[in-house]
Amino acid sequence: MNNIEEIKARIDIVDLVSETVKLRRAGKNYTGFCPFHANTRTPAFVVFPDSGTWRCFGECNEGGDIFKFVMKKEGWDFPEALRYLAEKAGITLEPVTPKKKEENEYIEKLRSILEDAVIFFRHHLTQTENGRQTLSYLKQNRLLNDKTIETFELGYAPNAWEAMLDHFHNKGINDKALLDCGLITKRNEADGYYDRFRNRVIFPIRDASQRICGFGARALSNDDMPKYLNSPQTLIFDKSALLFGLDKARKPIRTADQVIIVEGYFDVIGLYQAGFQNAVSPMGTALTPVQMRHVKRYTRKIVLALDPDSAGEKATLKGLEVARETMDHSAEFVFDPRGLVRSEARLDADIRVCSLPDGLDPDEIALQDAARWQTVVENAKPIITHVIDTLTAGKDLEDPKTKSEIAEKVIPLIKDVPNAVERDTYRQQLAKILHVSEQSLFSVSEVQYLNKRRPRRQKMALEPDSLETQVKAERNKFYNLEKHILLLLVKKPDMVYDLDRYLKKNDLQPISEEDMEFGDLQLVLSLILDSLKQIDTAAEEYIDAKLPEDMTWLKTDSEELILKPENITQNHLFTDLVQTFLNLRKNKVVEKINSLSMLHSSSETEPGNLDMSMIQRELLESIKMRATLDRVLSSPLIGD
Repeated sequence: MNNIEEIKARIDIVDLVSETVKLRRAGKNYTGFCPFHANTRTPAFVVFPDSGTWRCFGECNEGGDIFKFVMKKEGWDFPEALRYLAEKAGITLEPVTPKKKEENEYIEKLRSILEDAVIFFRHHLTQTENGRQTLSYLKQNRLLNDKTIETFELGYAPNAWEAMLDHFHNKGINDKALLDCGLITKRNEADGYYDRFRNRVIFPIRDASQRICGFGARALSNDDMPKYLNSPQTLIFDKSALLFGLDKARKPIRTADQVIIVEGYFDVIGLYQAGFQNAVSPMGTALTPVQMRHVKRYTRKIVLALDPDSAGEKATLKGLEVARETMDHSAEFVFDPRGLVRSEARLDADIRVCSLPDGLDPDEIALQDAARWQTVVENAKPIITHVIDTLTAGKDLEDPKTKSEIAEKVIPLIKDVPNAVERDTYRQQLAKILHVSEQSLFSVSEVQYLNKRRPRRQKMALEPDSLETQVKAERNKFYNLEKHILLLLVKKPDMVYDLDRYLKKNDLQPISEEDMEFGDLQLVLSLILDSLKQIDTAAEEYIDAKLPEDMTWLKTDSEELILKPENITQNHLFTDLVQTFLNLRKNKVVEKINSLSMLHSSSETEPGNLDMSMIQRELLESIKMRATLDRVLSSPLIGD
């Protein structure tokens, strides 16, 4: 694959065009207003994801690929567009040296050998006695028909140590090339090699461009281990970057606007035969970011079809506790809820989980009863809902310890959800199931936050015991929201201007010292606002110089929050600031409504000197403000 092909493979044309054109889905394509001429009435600009091209059917009457789009948009020539897109794709451009040309030719030679191996395995499946027994297994046990077997090019590896080795030696292919293809294995204690695949059903694995990359294989004897065996890592086989069946599922995925992720080869093949041709498999490992990006090119709606062993309580707990690095190197499928939630946010995707009935695989369900499989998929739940249901199933939810343990595992997942409405919905859902208040779940979240950061906060003007007491109090909710706002502003004070503009745009008052209830934090906010009013010193330097010694922990925590995370952008920080600030005001408004309602009720039962008209007026204004804040919180954040 040359640089241009690699760039096209890595950059999704829909994502690229969406950076400057607002696109809407229209069937399997996307439409919008052409960015190259004035037009606000007819969306005549179309992006075709299948071909990776675009075309304007209006005044321009032009079209092309991602390179042409960038060249026309920026007024660049091809080399400039190539450099820009290569950097965007993370590709280092290198001249095609004689050595590089030789490497590319060698890779094509390896692919040619693998294509020959496909024919070899197919021959042994259809033209040998042992192969015909395997064919019978595929038809009778796996219920596959001849057309499906041919479509997926299934084969049989003979039960011999050097059958393939001899086959290729007779063709003049040396051991190094076969080893580089992953077809043979070096003997441990003696010289020589032997066939990697023996007495197994063979599944050719192709990339999205239908190029052969390697093989998967299933043992036919219970004595042969492992049950499933893939090609090793080679120059052209990288299991973490491949999805079995994607070469055949690309168009069905776009048509259905949904992809089904299943665990095994037979799951993909059986679903395909049953008419569900939008299924792929990560081949027995946790889904990797590369695989997720491949899927995103075709749809953002992802359903994980997992059996109880893979998505039950034990597997879910393992996925919540095991390090991501371990998952990526696991030989088995690992259900990784937190990784999936973060991928869902990063890819702007909708990832759901459907649990299968005990003892049944997707292919078994679909081939026996297609309608039942359709129902299973339609009943798929969001990741967090699945985790909540899994962890609470069969548990004594009257036991406080059990409630606490479940909450501590689920709350971190909820915190990873970027959408405020979704976060609140999941928190309400968990609170309802555990029969606890939402405030107590918020406190669990803050306990985790404080415990994690406690060692860096020795200079706080609070005793450790009183801090622990505060965490249990509802007032600490406000303290942590106010503190988070200051952590964002103390190193980025200029964001105050952006925040005020956003608030003004939404008919809200600018930030002020009155937004801070706690004296130490109110002082810091006052200092931040003062830094923007003076002109003698840079705002950040002004704050550093005047920040009280017992508040210097703010700078340390601010650096960790803003500077250390990878790939964090100014937009991420501003979004965080706005959402936190709006939630702070909403919480305070809700508290005010509750207090005024209580005063109103008490004045009715015990009349006194309270000004009822004032209370009613304040209550009405507060209710209106809550409605305004709810509206703003539920609206997409569009920066000025």
